[in-house]
Amino acid sequence: MERRGFIKLGGASIASALMGSGLLSWVPRSEAATITKTYYITDGTVTMPDGVVVYMQSFSDAAGTLTLPGSSIICQEGDTLSITVVNKLAKTHNFVIAGLKTGDAPLASTGNIASGGTGKITYTIPTGKAGSYLFYDNVTSYNRFLGLHGGLAIMPAGSTNQVYSGSPTFKYQKFWIFNDIDPALNSAVQRNATVPTSFKPRYFTLNGLTSIPPGAIGNDDPLKDAMADPRSELIGSIGDRTLVRILNAGMASHAVHTHANHMEWLTDRGSVRPAVWKKDVLYLRNNLGKIDAIYPFENPPDSYPTVSKGIFPMHLHDEMSQTAGGGLYLFGAMTDIHFT
Repeated sequence: MERRGFIKLGGASIASALMGSGLLSWVPRSEAATITKTYYITDGTVTMPDGVVVYMQSFSDAAGTLTLPGSSIICQEGDTLSITVVNKLAKTHNFVIAGLKTGDAPLASTGNIASGGTGKITYTIPTGKAGSYLFYDNVTSYNRFLGLHGGLAIMPAGSTNQVYSGSPTFKYQKFWIFNDIDPALNSAVQRNATVPTSFKPRYFTLNGLTSIPPGAIGNDDPLKDAMADPRSELIGSIGDRTLVRILNAGMASHAVHTHANHMEWLTDRGSVRPAVWKKDVLYLRNNLGKIDAIYPFENPPDSYPTVSKGIFPMHLHDEMSQTAGGGLYLFGAMTDIHFT
């Protein structure tokens, strides 16, 4: 697959998970549709850059696989979400969507799903709910850190290029979902032991991967390196304005810094900001923090002579999140920005 490849939906198509292609593509419909999706709650292990094998869980598209994060969903206001979740693990889990209500309940939720059981959400999205949402498991305070989370994008009805009605427009869109991993916690869950009361993150991921710098094993492998992962890296030419839906499943707050261009900061924690600011560092709060921002792909204003092509980083200004295992620098949550 080309790193700029994306899947385009036809007007009559059901919205689906497109994270594997990097970009979310959307064609509006004049009529609402029912959006169907099935997830399987599964587990497995991931080897971190320092060689440590970490136990993880996920909302996967198929039983017996591990998908970090769960594949995303894109839909529009007025659609009905019909999400089925099959629990393949030994303990009770659930599936909730932060910020969406079902009746008087604070979250759209499957309710608890026992081992081997199936849960379902049927939720019609009202007008005014356009935005970015994290779905996750909240049976415990830590299940989402294990990997049980993913992104839901709700478009304004009839719009292809706005976050909310009247917002600045964009051409492409994707998710950046950040997470923190404490291997001691994950190991305790795997062994069915007492979970530590303190949380000490050792690994920081972007869409399930850490960055791997040049010279290290796995560098430029899109299945291992967040800097080469099409779900994460920004790729575009001048004018390819890209909306980034930034979600935080983890415990650490982050200072998200993009090089070459400032980002247009549209929303914070689901609320539309009173003014659109251009910022080179965006403050992403912990514990379900979220931001919508547009990377404009303009000629880098500080370049001399002026350039229109090049590779620039996105990294975090909280130093610990740029390491793995507490000491491997440049193996944290970061990615690349390609001007083509």
